[in-house]
Amino acid sequence: MRCRHPTHVSASSQQWSADPGGIMSRSSAVPKAHRARGFTLVELMLGTLLVGILLAIALPSYSRYKDRVRTKACLQDIVVLSGMVQFYFAANGSYPNSLAEIGNDGKTDPWGRPYVYYNIDANGKGLARKDHALNPLNTDFDLYSPGPDGKTKPQITQKDSVDDILRASNGQFIGIAADF
Repeated sequence: MRCRHPTHVSASSQQWSADPGGIMSRSSAVPKAHRARGFTLVELMLGTLLVGILLAIALPSYSRYKDRVRTKACLQDIVVLSGMVQFYFAANGSYPNSLAEIGNDGKTDPWGRPYVYYNIDANGKGLARKDHALNPLNTDFDLYSPGPDGKTKPQITQKDSVDDILRASNGQFIGIAADF
C-alpha cells in the first residue's frame, strides 16, 4: 500500500522510506543494530544433537579406560600385598591369619571393597579358590579382589568369578581370573 503522508509510524517495528518519486513506503529491512541476536531453534537442536553424539562416543571409551586403570591398580596392590605376606612368612615361619597382621587392615581395592585373604597353610584347602578341575589355585595362601562386579564364587570359572583379580600358582600368576 502506498501513501503520501503516513499518519502514524511505529519506529520500533516499521521503517518508512521515500522512493525516488517521493512516495513513502514501508521497508521490511530492519537496521542491523536492532535485529535480535541469538540462535534459532534449529541451530540449538543441531548443537544439542552434536553434543549428544559426542557423549555417546566418548563415555563408553572413558568407562573402559577407567576399568583398565582400576584393574592395573588392583594388580599392583596384589603384588605388593603378596610380597608383604611372603616377607611376613620369611620373618615368622608362618603365613599371617589376616591382612591385619601385616599392617594392611582395611585396605580396599579400587572399587572400594576389601581384598580377600585366605591362609590355606593354616586353614586347609576347603575354602581355597579352585580352577575348572576343582584343584586349589595355590598351596600357600589366596589373595584376590572380587573385581568390578563385586561378586565371586570359589571356582574361578563360574560366571561371578571371571572378572576377579587374583593370585594363582603360588604367585606365578597375578591377573584376571578369565586369563588364568
